[in-house]
Amino acid sequence: MSPPSLCAATCSTPLSAAPPPLLRFRRPASSVSAARAAAPSVSDDLVLRIAEQLEDSAASSPFLDPLRSASALSLLSTPWPTRRSNEAFRFTDISYLRSLPISLPTQTRGLAPPPSPDAESHVLFSDGLLVSASGAHVAALADMPPGIARDRAAAAVAASAQFSHRDIFYDFNAVGASDVAVVYVPEGAKMADDPVHIIFGYSGSDGASMMMSNPRVLVIAEKGAEVAIVEEHFGTGEGDGGCYWANPVVDIIVEEGARVVHSYVQRQSSAAAHTKWTTVQQNTSSTYEFVEVSTGGRLNRHNLHIQQLGPETVTELSTFHLTSQNKQIHDLHSRLILDYPGGYSRQLHKLIACGAGNGIFDGNIQVNRYAQQTDAGQQTKCLLLSPKAVVNVKPNLQIIADNVKCTHGAAISGDLDPNELFYFQARGVDVKTATDALLFSFGAQVINRITFKPVEQKALAQLKELLTLSRQNN
Repeated sequence: MSPPSLCAATCSTPLSAAPPPLLRFRRPASSVSAARAAAPSVSDDLVLRIAEQLEDSAASSPFLDPLRSASALSLLSTPWPTRRSNEAFRFTDISYLRSLPISLPTQTRGLAPPPSPDAESHVLFSDGLLVSASGAHVAALADMPPGIARDRAAAAVAASAQFSHRDIFYDFNAVGASDVAVVYVPEGAKMADDPVHIIFGYSGSDGASMMMSNPRVLVIAEKGAEVAIVEEHFGTGEGDGGCYWANPVVDIIVEEGARVVHSYVQRQSSAAAHTKWTTVQQNTSSTYEFVEVSTGGRLNRHNLHIQQLGPETVTELSTFHLTSQNKQIHDLHSRLILDYPGGYSRQLHKLIACGAGNGIFDGNIQVNRYAQQTDAGQQTKCLLLSPKAVVNVKPNLQIIADNVKCTHGAAISGDLDPNELFYFQARGVDVKTATDALLFSFGAQVINRITFKPVEQKALAQLKELLTLSRQNN
């Protein structure tokens, strides 16, 4: 039986506890004006066209339909964000996403390379479509047998429909995701030394359109469990993939006493757009350690949202961005919400901007009323290696609790520390070699925190290559 068409009654009816019917964007012409009149404010035609394409491409799923319906309803009243109309995009120009028509993958092309032999558990996506999921605690949601793990994963996917901080990219993924790769670590299981390698390979279309993909991953670490997750995103094929739009979402649930070590490397094609969401829910006495290295893409935006849902919770975030191409944009929007006492957090953001690159960091830490005895620290360090490079940073702490220890700082410089250069020169090292070493170590401080050595070494080698090319171009 086909889903009911969207009408004014559907728009005004709140979501019920039972799975709602899947909303449809494709409507008879006579009903378009009525439906739009019923919505509080209707998004522009581009949003509706993309949402319609995504909806038509995704097969019905009992696990995903409630999420799709909630996001479809949200998109009806979500305008395309611009620098002028949306504060969250004040410094981020996403007009590149409108430069070409959107196309969608119709089948997997087998473009992604096989997983590393050092990782027994892996997930493989090709152009956003789930190709394989292998390992003791890894599976596609649609293929999971009935039982506790599937019920837990299905409930988590359904609950994400209530995520209140969503934006247009989160909703696009929810409508367009064809399946969910699930990493479910049962209570007490230890997988920190055997990482799950999640590989995302992307390819461009024929040049007349921008291929959009919407892979989705769910990670659940039950009470006392430990797991390491390694994400790699990259272009494949001729020219490293060409022009495409990757729009992944990763949802992570860290239960009481559990620990998740999360490494994320983004080295997309120079013509690609990459818009990513990572959401994390941490319960009592849990630990979440995150390392990000982003060097690729014409447009890169990462929304990182973390909520501490219990006392004595630990969150450590380390990110490094490098804009080595002209007009390249790297944007990190992070939000950490602390609601319980005894929370601990540290955030380090580092950025090197070359050429006419643009770096953005908006880091928000909210220490709410009952988060007493919180210890939160945040620091951002940026290097501008070109007079045309631009950096916009906004580290901010919102503190309501009155018994806390919170610090934050920002440092933006166009030159390396002269004392550090002098240290090298005093030992017979020339200025060029000293500069190369200091720039490399600036990024390596974050990259060295990746626990999976094959990926760490690959990221270090690419950093060295990109720095060499950027210095030659400058």
